[in-house]
Amino acid sequence: MIITMDENTKRVTQSFVTQVSPSRMFKALILDSHNICPRLLFSSIKSIEYFEGDGDVGTIKQINYIEGGEIRYTKHRVDALDKEKFVCKYRFIEGDGFIDSMLEFLTHEIKFEGYGQGGCVCKITCDFKAKEGVEIKGIDIELVKHKPLGMYEVVEAHLKAYPQLYA
Repeated sequence: MIITMDENTKRVTQSFVTQVSPSRMFKALILDSHNICPRLLFSSIKSIEYFEGDGDVGTIKQINYIEGGEIRYTKHRVDALDKEKFVCKYRFIEGDGFIDSMLEFLTHEIKFEGYGQGGCVCKITCDFKAKEGVEIKGIDIELVKHKPLGMYEVVEAHLKAYPQLYA
């Protein structure tokens, strides 16, 4: 779903259901992403490094992507983190390619809520604003939408295959 907030600011919301618990998804994708994502997503993520902090609010992380891709790196800052409600909000603060050339800002809020018998609903909200004079097209929105979902689906499959991880 895409909701226009004003002429240049957009909100993209999406969700998916998984059979993995909210706590396990949160631990893997939020608290330990710097370890698990480069291992599982080695075809796109080279490494994730902390620049400041240790994962809590104010932490700045840099994601380094494999060479030859459309983006070399992105940095983001954790703006909110609730380990009991399984919620994280972060803002991209630097990068190359799409983010720096087209966007004034890009934020993600991720919530993992219990669903069914031991599963969860992962809700992702992306807010972004185009730089003055830049028109955001459908293909650009698809990039914002599908990158996080693809990563989450890979981690979900891994957690289902190894139920002892992050238990």
